Amino acid sequence: RMVIFAPNPVAAKSKFWYFMRQFRKMKKTTGEILDCVELIEKNSRTVKNYGIWLRYDSRSGTHNMYREYRDLKLTGAVSQLYNEMAGRHRCRPRSIQIIRTATIGASELKRPNGAQFAQAKVRFPLPHRVDSAKRGAKALSDRTFTTVRPTTYLG
Repeated sequence: RMVIFAPNPVAAKSKFWYFMRQFRKMKKTTGEILDCVELIEKNSRTVKNYGIWLRYDSRSGTHNMYREYRDLKLTGAVSQLYNEMAGRHRCRPRSIQIIRTATIGASELKRPNGAQFAQAKVRFPLPHRVDSAKRGAKALSDRTFTTVRPTTYLG
């Protein structure tokens, strides 16, 4: 049994045989894939912290890495991983090997970016917003267009 992240079943089976050749002395002709199913998250309504251990090939060599993401599903966290690795390290999905994934509690987070959102009372400021009673609401304003700019800072 192996958990493989791939865009489709054909790519997943190809990755499976790639890893089987690395781990065991086994080729496609000596083995058989019994089942290939998509893993469905049990509870995809709550935000969870995911830790992902990976290995990737860069232009200079092979590197090990640990990353943390917050998402509803593990597949969403892996998608964030691929996007971030492409942006920060110019790394293609074919050169990324995910070693291990785990759901992590808020106290176990190591990176400050994820830890700031894992608190009990997280508050987000709303600095610039248009007051709907002054502008835009048809019943409350006497005219549709006005020459006065809206006040967005409600201090």
